[in-house]
Amino acid sequence: MTNILVTGANGQLGSEFKAIAGEFSNYKITFANRSTIDITDESKLRSFCVHHNIEAIINCAAYTLVDKAEDENIIADNVNHKAVNSIATIAKELNIKLVHISTDYVFDGDTSLPYAEEDNTNPINIYGRSKLNGELSLINVAPQNSIIIRTSWVYSSFGNNFVKTMLKLSETKKELSVIFDQVGSPTYARDLAKHILQILPNINNDQVEIYHYTNEGVCSWYDFALAVFEISKKHVEITPIESSAYPTKATRPHYSVLNKQKIKSTFDLNIRHWREALKSCLSVIES
Repeated sequence: MTNILVTGANGQLGSEFKAIAGEFSNYKITFANRSTIDITDESKLRSFCVHHNIEAIINCAAYTLVDKAEDENIIADNVNHKAVNSIATIAKELNIKLVHISTDYVFDGDTSLPYAEEDNTNPINIYGRSKLNGELSLINVAPQNSIIIRTSWVYSSFGNNFVKTMLKLSETKKELSVIFDQVGSPTYARDLAKHILQILPNINNDQVEIYHYTNEGVCSWYDFALAVFEISKKHVEITPIESSAYPTKATRPHYSVLNKQKIKSTFDLNIRHWREALKSCLSVIES
């Protein structure tokens, strides 16, 4: 039985790991949040890993408040960059397998082709820069059997996300305006969690490898909202608007589609379409 530490246990992805842990009897999973262990404290994290005989870390912990990060850049850097350096250092010292979750925001969105892992990064906001710096720290420390998984547009039956926001708005609104000029691929956090636990035994590499993972298919936020209301049978009139009509503190990439061929071929994964994944998530939310 492999002892796994999942950080960021109260977040969307961490919560999905909790929900499916019972399906993977070959793992003993320890879940950690900010009250359990401060991942920015390298000494305490090292002691925790030694005491619990941790053999693999899945780092879901992140500062993800994209707009707030523009003002709280030090906090974002501590969690998304410096803590990753500490986790990587501990993983190397203790020979711990490491899966680190990153983001499409390491790219600028100035393209029309899905991003491959080796494409040039160029974050356009503080959050993206902090996540890229975390990636670079991990690559620099270079613990064996470590991978980075970049994902995008994550949603879940837990926490706050686009899907749950749309459902909540539908209770009081009959008309909504949703951005149509930002394009990406939604990711159901439960699908990502299941696939990480499936591939974990097969991670075997000397240098840090980067992989991209989302559900299949491409859409705009407008298309995504339409699907949420269609599947959940909510009657809401949606008007497509440009990003300029909904200004935010942090600039978002206009194109965030990730090429998933590497992770699919390396680990023989069959990833379902985002609409099918959305149906599954909505069934959980509405159950």
